[in-house]
Amino acid sequence: MKKILLTLITLSLIPGLVFSQKNESTYSYLKAFETAFYKDGATSTRSASGKPGSQYWQNRADYIIDVELDTLSDIIMGKEIIKYTNNSPDELDFLWLHMDQNIFMENSKGNAIIPLSGSRNGSKKQKLDGGFKVSAVQVISGKGRSRSIKDVDFEVYDTRMKVVLPSPLKANGGKLSLKIDFSFLSPDYGSDRMGILRTDNGKIYTVAQWYPRMCVYDDLNAWNNLPYTGQGEFYLEYGDFNINITAPAEHIVVCSGELLNPLETYTLDQLDRWTQAEASDETVMIRKPEEINDTDSRPKGREMITWRFRMDNARDVAWASSSAFIVDAARINLPSGKNSMAISAYPIESFGGNAWERSTEYTKASVEHYSEKWFEYPYPTAINVAGNVRGMEYPGVSFCSYRSKGGSLWGVTDHEFGHNWFPMIVGSNERLYGWMDEGFNSFVNDISTEKFNGGEYHRGKINMHMAALGFVSDDLEPLITAPDNLVERNMGLQYYKTAMVLWLLRDNVLGAKRFDDAFKEYIHRWAYKHPAPDDFFRTMEDVSGEDLGWFWRSWVLNNWKLDQAITDVEYVDGDPAKGAYITIKNMKEIPMPVKLEITTESDEKIRKELPVEIWKKNTSWTFLVETSEAFKKVMIDPDFEYPDVDAKNNYWYRSE
Repeated sequence: MKKILLTLITLSLIPGLVFSQKNESTYSYLKAFETAFYKDGATSTRSASGKPGSQYWQNRADYIIDVELDTLSDIIMGKEIIKYTNNSPDELDFLWLHMDQNIFMENSKGNAIIPLSGSRNGSKKQKLDGGFKVSAVQVISGKGRSRSIKDVDFEVYDTRMKVVLPSPLKANGGKLSLKIDFSFLSPDYGSDRMGILRTDNGKIYTVAQWYPRMCVYDDLNAWNNLPYTGQGEFYLEYGDFNINITAPAEHIVVCSGELLNPLETYTLDQLDRWTQAEASDETVMIRKPEEINDTDSRPKGREMITWRFRMDNARDVAWASSSAFIVDAARINLPSGKNSMAISAYPIESFGGNAWERSTEYTKASVEHYSEKWFEYPYPTAINVAGNVRGMEYPGVSFCSYRSKGGSLWGVTDHEFGHNWFPMIVGSNERLYGWMDEGFNSFVNDISTEKFNGGEYHRGKINMHMAALGFVSDDLEPLITAPDNLVERNMGLQYYKTAMVLWLLRDNVLGAKRFDDAFKEYIHRWAYKHPAPDDFFRTMEDVSGEDLGWFWRSWVLNNWKLDQAITDVEYVDGDPAKGAYITIKNMKEIPMPVKLEITTESDEKIRKELPVEIWKKNTSWTFLVETSEAFKKVMIDPDFEYPDVDAKNNYWYRSE
């Protein structure tokens, strides 16, 4: 079917070929331009301008976690202390925590909904004793001699845990510390977000969703405790992390944030190489391929080593551990004059042939570009890890497929590090609004790919008439749809359709400068905060000075279609020397500005642009073109910038 449709579109582009046109329109200007797009007004926490309100608040979760990796059993054992601050105006009688590892329990909701044909969870269900084993939950209160530790009741419901407090946690700054002892058996393939890759030189553990994490309590939904079923991603509070990871001495561990004890974890030669890397724009090998099985490449005299990391003002941390790692690094130059470090960890299987030996180059370029274009990268390291995860992002750490190379490796690396802006810095609710992180990120990826290395992997401009075949299917859900409500095969289209929509807004409605100014302001307004869709919509309108309710309604809230048509060309008084009346019609639900190209008998080309406002009270529109000669052809959208669903009616040709 797709091949047939492509053939029809190709035929429609052949000059001189005239298709019959149907003039029935489903467009309603009252629906498209319905008054009062925003159903809710401003509040004390969220301004009508799109800014955080004067009384905006959000809670905070700081973590101290000690964890040990048992490589014989693949069990991860940990203890955490969560210092939780309730900045809300509400007293809290209980707390909710995410227990995402519980998706790997035999009776989990996530396991129950894996389709027979396979999904991101794998082609078949894993048989393992998965999920968190929680041995203790305690509340710590007081300080010094008055400090007390009290066991508290807790209830686990699938991938969530409810902790009942002995007394309410006070509003407006009340604090408590929660201590949890936990362990879990790592899955081999964890919903394409974590797992264990077995290589010739040892296992690679990519570890994520690995500790009980606080749910967000916000001004919109109170507790955001939707279950984790594998497809929807995450929504987390910000805080500081102190992480201590104990692993076998032959392992190298990488983790979000700054390594605090390099003298205990690397050899003297490697420390010298780290110093070189900190001053180098070129990749420096820290642990070389030929050193993988060299005992001199690891500190001696210990069976286990504890790696200590700190990560400030982040919403999550992830880590990886392996004896098989090659490690390299280079300096990242930030606009403020500060530096960060690009680091890659990968096995020998990923080395060579334009593969992971370029990972640090890609990571560095990606982070530097986004820092210059949108908002400075805030973390001390940007670490790319090769494993059996195709591509997954965490603050300061990305897991990408060890098989990727060339343009594929650039694409996944750039995409996953782009996520440090959406949703790691701009902390939107991925569980509800995946388009606000995946789609926004896919859009900025387009720009970075065009800029990288003179466009090495840039594929050029897309013919949007062709793209329309995929983006406007009746089987697609609206962009606003939560990821858990998307048919799984449509997940990727949410990425790319959102990017397309932002390009339409940038190139055809606002213009590059107005769009970029507004988009950048959105990032700065909501850095380290929790925006909702209306905050984005309002900010874009506030900064650009444009009413865009029609645009959001058309492209985000509904799965509407765009079809602009030429229905008539008539010369004034039948005389081409007096000019011509051109009639256009909006055939489907979406209004957009109109671009036309007129080719005259002498092959002069005349461009005409009409604003979207022509559709505010009209289904069809007739306008005068002043010219002195007859037309050969009139074409709507001559640069193929719109995902117009019916290319046949975009053309008028002179009858011979």
